[in-house]
Amino acid sequence: MGTVLKNSWPLFLGMMLLMLGNGLQGTLLGIRGALEGFSANTMAWVMSGYFIGFLGGSRMAPEMIRRVGHVRVFAALASLVSAALILYAAVPNVIAWFGLRILIGFCFSGVYVVAESWLNDSATNETRGQTLSLYLIVQMIGIVAAQGVLNFADPGGYTLFIISSVLVSVSFAPILLSISPAPMFKATKPMSFRRLYATSPTAVVGTLLLGSIFSALFGMASVYGTQKGLDVRSITLFVAMIYIGGMICQYPIGWVSDRMDRRKLIIYMTIVGAVAMAIAPFFTGNIYLLMLLSFILGGICNPLYSLYLAYMNDYLEPDDMAAASGGLIFISGCGAIGGPFLVGWMMTTYGADSFFIYLAVLLGLSAAWALFRSTVRDAPNVADTGSYAHVAPGTSVVAVELATEVAIEMAEEEGDT
Repeated sequence: MGTVLKNSWPLFLGMMLLMLGNGLQGTLLGIRGALEGFSANTMAWVMSGYFIGFLGGSRMAPEMIRRVGHVRVFAALASLVSAALILYAAVPNVIAWFGLRILIGFCFSGVYVVAESWLNDSATNETRGQTLSLYLIVQMIGIVAAQGVLNFADPGGYTLFIISSVLVSVSFAPILLSISPAPMFKATKPMSFRRLYATSPTAVVGTLLLGSIFSALFGMASVYGTQKGLDVRSITLFVAMIYIGGMICQYPIGWVSDRMDRRKLIIYMTIVGAVAMAIAPFFTGNIYLLMLLSFILGGICNPLYSLYLAYMNDYLEPDDMAAASGGLIFISGCGAIGGPFLVGWMMTTYGADSFFIYLAVLLGLSAAWALFRSTVRDAPNVADTGSYAHVAPGTSVVAVELATEVAIEMAEEEGDT
């Protein structure tokens, strides 16, 4: 791990600054929207823009890189992000915010593809696993630290938007000044939806529902906090605990998933999550219980993404795994677009606590679908399954393919021993 950090610390530093900027703007916008008098339903439209842009960027970024190269794409998109972050405070208008969120989502999607391509290129066969693990840790640290930064200034002013813009701008320096020659870029064509579904209906439907959960979770959590009347410190703790739960639980759940029927683990996790979210409205008056619920929510939902990916790969040959991962990312993105709309309508119509009811229903549907599929087809034998690939939600197909390669290598090593 020390060698990886020594050789690639500028990339990791740049990505941490990017995650600081992105994590800060997501939570800040939810708080600022309430100060501007925007309803939860209105903010849902605004928040959905990021996922619309991100999905579009994930499809267009590879072609942009092929046409003009990594460096130009990275510099152009990151500059647009920095400018857009300033405009949030300058133009507190719903339509403008929606457009800016689409732009930022599009740009971040392309930025992730470029940065993760450089990261992948800098890793060797011996260091891929450590590189990926460190990258995930850096991502989570950046997002969690961003919640702390929110307490440094008044969300009603310009300062926090300026800080977010500066963080993104400064992130260019360590990445662009330290990179080796731009790597060759080869995008894997995603597998067709028909073939994906035929391979694993559990993974496809589960990933679609999980995309809706993620977008509501990461786009509307701060909106929920403002509707409940929480102060800035409590909102940032609530959001931070979601990421901390995901970071802490990712590895133990991965360890367990390599040693038992993954579909059963999916069922157990989604049932626990559904029950926890269903009872959550009765305990939200206690800030400590709310933090615990937030931790449980993140600890279940974050690893589920990797779990569905690993379960899909259990039915595939190694040559098809990269294509399948691209298809699942697209399916997750489609689910993510609709999530904020529905949860925003529910929060406006039925109150803030319907945020948890929305999550409970989707987790319950995920559990019910996996239970149904368990009556239709037997799960693969545990001894024949591959390794769990640690992947954070919102990463590009490059990081997912890197994680898949690491999982394949780990499975081959275990088979040789």
